[in-house]
Amino acid sequence: MKYYERIRELREEKNLPMKAIAHELGISQQTYNEYEKDYRSRIPVERLILLAQFYDVSMDYISGVSNIRKSYPKE
Repeated sequence: MKYYERIRELREEKNLPMKAIAHELGISQQTYNEYEKDYRSRIPVERLILLAQFYDVSMDYISGVSNIRKSYPKE
């Protein structure tokens, strides 16, 4: 699964609008929409980290490297 499919899946599982996630990331809804639709070639790592923390999943999971859900590492 590609990262843009994964972030859409995670958002839809929680029944959240794009606007809510965009607000969490401090970006516009349009920019977030472009992330989910793969219109932007890459999501900045800082935003992927925020998404992983928000959804409490590992970076491997959110980036599509792994299909195994693990919690985001706690300090």
